Amino acid sequence: MLRAFLDYHRATLAMKCAGLDTEEMRKRSMPPSTLTLLGLVRHMAEVERNWFRRVIAGEDVPMLWSDKGDFQDAYDPEGSTRDEAFAAWEHEVAQSRRIEQAAESLDVTAYVPKWESDVSLRLVMLHMILEYARHNGHADFLREGIDGIVGA
Repeated sequence: MLRAFLDYHRATLAMKCAGLDTEEMRKRSMPPSTLTLLGLVRHMAEVERNWFRRVIAGEDVPMLWSDKGDFQDAYDPEGSTRDEAFAAWEHEVAQSRRIEQAAESLDVTAYVPKWESDVSLRLVMLHMILEYARHNGHADFLREGIDGIVGA
């Protein structure tokens, strides 16, 4: 059930961006916000990479768009393209699925220094569902502002 809900939210983000080009995906929401669909896709690639590869799998991989460990750097769409962002996001989603499916159970744990606590794969998946749900709400408004499309 967790996998199904997480995949639903992943598919929703992709659907919110369907048919848009790079410039449309760089369109910012209302001032003073600098939020864009392109930034959201980049951010979610970074979040997938962090929770599944860095935390659960313990891989020593750098952040995709920050050399200082700041998740906010992913939101800046300048110099990035739709194709680049989606390629990174799709790659990280595939890696996340690989790690989740290879796990012995959802009770597999890993230590998160920032939280000073262990977290289970189950908690990570729930957190990812929450992260996608929140950002898909942002994507609803962003997409409506670009071309008026709403829904799902």
